[in-house]
Amino acid sequence: MRKDNCCGWLMMALPLIISLLSFNVSIAQTQLSIYRPGVTPEGAVYFLPKTALRISVLVEKTTYMPGDFAPYAQRYLRVADVSQEPKTCFRIADLKVTPCPVPDTTKVYAVKFDARTVASHMTLSDDGRLLALNIEDAEDAEVPALFVPAPKPEEVNPRQFMGEEILSCGSTAKMAEMTAHEIYDLRENRTLLIKGQADFMPQDGRQMERMLAELDRQDRALSSLFVGTTRRDTVEHVLWIVPDAATEGKTVLFRLSQVKGLVEADDLSGAPFYYSIDDITQLPAPEENGKKAKSAKSLEGIYVNVPGRLRVTLYEGIKPILTEEHPAPQFGQTMLLSGSLFNKHYATRLYLDSLTGAVLRLDADQPK
Repeated sequence: MRKDNCCGWLMMALPLIISLLSFNVSIAQTQLSIYRPGVTPEGAVYFLPKTALRISVLVEKTTYMPGDFAPYAQRYLRVADVSQEPKTCFRIADLKVTPCPVPDTTKVYAVKFDARTVASHMTLSDDGRLLALNIEDAEDAEVPALFVPAPKPEEVNPRQFMGEEILSCGSTAKMAEMTAHEIYDLRENRTLLIKGQADFMPQDGRQMERMLAELDRQDRALSSLFVGTTRRDTVEHVLWIVPDAATEGKTVLFRLSQVKGLVEADDLSGAPFYYSIDDITQLPAPEENGKKAKSAKSLEGIYVNVPGRLRVTLYEGIKPILTEEHPAPQFGQTMLLSGSLFNKHYATRLYLDSLTGAVLRLDADQPK
């Protein structure tokens, strides 16, 4: 009896269960996409830009490895203060600040195309910033190319220049002594070659260069067994700052650790590098007309930027190491170009600065 009741309840509830499962599946399959401005036959929605600061930090890593004969460097080569411990250190090789445009999401506007106007050909960037109006070849600002390190020279194994007599020595001290004699022989041969007193003189200048280069290569390889090897590698780190207001004091940009290199701003294992942003805009206050333009709403005209300026300063600790000034639309104003400029009575072409969204040139000729 209980079994029948249970089965009956299950059959009655089955449609509800299926509908709930279907509802959950539909929720799981729902995908949300980020709104992107663009141009359609009916109109366009566009952003004006603001300035982002791309900070390229070149960090040089220096790695020292002692040679096998480091304890004998003073005795046989007369080279003092040769470290017998490996060491790694980091330093900032270069800092570069580049202004780049990004969409200002507080300045998004809609334009409805009208058959009575000629403002139907708008050029937007890939991220929706307005570049030009009725211009075929409008170009966007280029982001700097990433740093490409120079190719490293091929590493040479110094033992390939050791003869059988050296390699068969029974102690490291004896090997070091005989290797030092080999180094002095190489240097003597180089001197004789330069003086023209060598037993085998080159036939021309090119052969002379090759012979000297080979002697130098062998000398450096064998000497590295005493003085060690130093390797330098440079890596680029790209950081971004999008200033929307002047900073109060200094803000940590990154830290540099002698063990780990460039680390995050909150990693206290590194020494801090700071930045500050100052608003140095000198523009007259905008006129208040009691009407504020609303974003993403159809407007009578085209909005452009009247950019301000900012000053960015980078510090190593308390020491300023770089100061630059750049245009900053977010510290400036916007201006409405009247829709009357874009009616069929004028052949209007609008050129905008792709970095600032300011007017570079406006041609509004009357068609013939």
